[in-house]
Amino acid sequence: MLKNYFKIAWRNIVHHKGYAAINVSGLTVGIAACLLIYVVVEYELSFDTFRPNFKNIYHVVTQEKREADFSYNPGIPIPSTDALRLDFPQAKVAAINTSYGSQITVLENGTANGGAGDKKFTENLGVMFMEPQFFDIFNATWLTGDKKVLAEPNMAVIDKSTATKYFGDWKNAAGKLLKMDNLLNLKIAGVIEDAQPNSDFPLKILVSFITWKQHPNEYGYINDWHAVSSNHQVFMELPANESFARVNEQLKTFNHKHSGDKGRTSRINFLQPLGDLHFDTRFGNTIGDHMTTKATLRTLSFIAVLIILMASINFINLSTAQSVGRSKEVGIRKVLGSSRAQLISQVMGETTIIVAGSVLLAIVIAKLALPYLSNIASVPDSISLLTTGSVLFLFLITCVVILLSGLYPAMVVSGFKPVLALKNKITAASIGGIPLRRGLVIMQFGISQLLIIGTIIAIKQMNFVNEADLGFNKSAVLIIPGYTDSISLHKIEPFKQQLMQNAAVKSVSFDSDAPSSENNWGTNFYFDHSTKENGITTFLKYGDADYFKTYGLRFVAGKGYDVSDTARQVVVNETFINKLGIRRAEDAIGKTVRIGGNKAFWCPIVGVVKDFKTNSLREAVKPIVISPNKKLESQVAIKIETKNLTATVALLQKQWENMYPEYAYNGFFLDENIAQFYKQENQLALVYKIFAGIAVFISCLGLYGLVSFMVVQRTKEVGVRKVLGASVKSIVFLFSKEFMILIGISFLIAMPVSWYLMSGWLQSFVYRINISADVFVLAVLSSIILAWITVGYKAVKAALANPVTSMRSE
Repeated sequence: MLKNYFKIAWRNIVHHKGYAAINVSGLTVGIAACLLIYVVVEYELSFDTFRPNFKNIYHVVTQEKREADFSYNPGIPIPSTDALRLDFPQAKVAAINTSYGSQITVLENGTANGGAGDKKFTENLGVMFMEPQFFDIFNATWLTGDKKVLAEPNMAVIDKSTATKYFGDWKNAAGKLLKMDNLLNLKIAGVIEDAQPNSDFPLKILVSFITWKQHPNEYGYINDWHAVSSNHQVFMELPANESFARVNEQLKTFNHKHSGDKGRTSRINFLQPLGDLHFDTRFGNTIGDHMTTKATLRTLSFIAVLIILMASINFINLSTAQSVGRSKEVGIRKVLGSSRAQLISQVMGETTIIVAGSVLLAIVIAKLALPYLSNIASVPDSISLLTTGSVLFLFLITCVVILLSGLYPAMVVSGFKPVLALKNKITAASIGGIPLRRGLVIMQFGISQLLIIGTIIAIKQMNFVNEADLGFNKSAVLIIPGYTDSISLHKIEPFKQQLMQNAAVKSVSFDSDAPSSENNWGTNFYFDHSTKENGITTFLKYGDADYFKTYGLRFVAGKGYDVSDTARQVVVNETFINKLGIRRAEDAIGKTVRIGGNKAFWCPIVGVVKDFKTNSLREAVKPIVISPNKKLESQVAIKIETKNLTATVALLQKQWENMYPEYAYNGFFLDENIAQFYKQENQLALVYKIFAGIAVFISCLGLYGLVSFMVVQRTKEVGVRKVLGASVKSIVFLFSKEFMILIGISFLIAMPVSWYLMSGWLQSFVYRINISADVFVLAVLSSIILAWITVGYKAVKAALANPVTSMRSE
């Protein structure tokens, strides 16, 4: 019997292949989109969950309060590591110190002096100084060596991929020499398997922790309770029976207990579960290659639900409308003894065939789209489409869609009365499906307009971000990261003079970082010879006297500082003086600032610059102090002409390589680097565009199917109207007026919902657009135009048909 059901179901599908094609198209696209979203969400939620002791591992972080301002730091003071071991002997404790953009030189001749054939690599991620205890907490597969090698100075452990990249075969790596930043000679004492892609710990080059201690000046080893760097991070593993809440309570007084800090700064430490490391944006992305937010994943999941709901609505609408044409068939089956359960089984069988076929096609489409998934999400190229989780998801979604799409049409068809069915008296009105179909059309177009409005707002916000006045000139500024070893520092002036001889170079500055960067070097300060700390955190940037000219910073009072290798004068921004209650910039000139402790110099403020965006537009402008400090000016910024840009950059690269042959060239343009601040937002805007397009496509498919059905049902009516003098225009209006009303109702529902949701998204930006009326007008107009195009084609075709032929139709 089951075989017979499916045979009849297949015949019905073939007989109504137009409607079946519409259903299959909508479901295929919807399920493929949902599958790809599931792959992204599953990947992001899986970060570090593969670790056996995942739930017991914590990140020790810092919260600092100055006046009413809270700041968060993923690091803790360096002395804290040993203190944690004393205060919490039951826990495992391990520290790391990250190093960004390190240059690694492979010493081919096996000697510390190197040679002409040495290969140079820049490693932006995965280089860190590490205690051997790290591997008591985090598991790794050792191909050679073990964790004990990290207890000795000048030892390094590298992962398999890095070893293969450096030496051709990882088996050749053990015992070879590396030079880090042209400062440290390291011996490779171990090789580990690559970290999994879904880990926030890309363990590429691990240098023994004691090596860091032996080079405090070069790598910022400051054994002081009052110094906190985001580079130095500590992890703890608590015993399974240890109370997380109890340890957190003890950590509240931990810093005060050991540092004796009684200033106006309230600093506490607390435990961040490892499961939050990938999502808690308060602490920034300091170890892995990216972060995401759970709000973003919820948004993606919500969109997936909307898309699959729309595809199911199509099925319900077309199936209930189409059921009128099957009334005689149902009547005959009932007369011949078919029960309601058997009729339901038949309709559900048809639904199952269509949904199953759609799922198979969806897998093919998703597989074809998978290589492009990295454009909308930070996923690796090697990500798998079909995993245990995704297969279970497909099975679940297949069952849900079959029930959503098939159950109501099955109940309608099986409920026909045989007498009315055999007399062909069943109509769309008599089965009571019209109000439901209208409601579903409203829901469908409401979802479409919700996504259209979201897309328009996201695009407008990202255009605003990309075109915003940052308070400095970001265009045509080439940044070349460098180093601050003694040899490099001696080359600064000769290299600067050489660059300025190039006619295409407008200005050159050596500095610590650009005006807008991810650097947040915060500290306390004293103002105007006061002996009391003011409780405000200021942020530091270092640059030579040409810093302001190179980046186009605008002065509102005073001028730039004189040429100097150390801080003798400072320049501040408007936010800095506003925080101090100074209303006129001129009044700040001549006041003095002392950064840090009592040993620092009092430096006069010689200039105030107009506020510039210090980080991304998600954050408020911070109070900034800019001063010279040659030892920290690790990059060169070159303002160049835009003509012959490629040739100019090639020449500058050659000059760099001639001046610094021991270093690899890693130049980049400032505007491209700033664009990376908004990578996730740009990806989300692209997601909105794609899924708004999918939503419109599914809506128009459903609308086309419904209009096609209406045209068939009202063929004779159209013929009579034409004989009585109706125009083509009036007949087109006849078919389209109802849908225009439904679209209007759906807009009234979608407008407040989309405003609420997108207002919440915009709250993540300190600087944002206002949601104006033109967004909603554009959304509803686009929906009406698309609906007119979809309905109009079939309506015009019906209106132009020969009325004689139409009147013969039953």
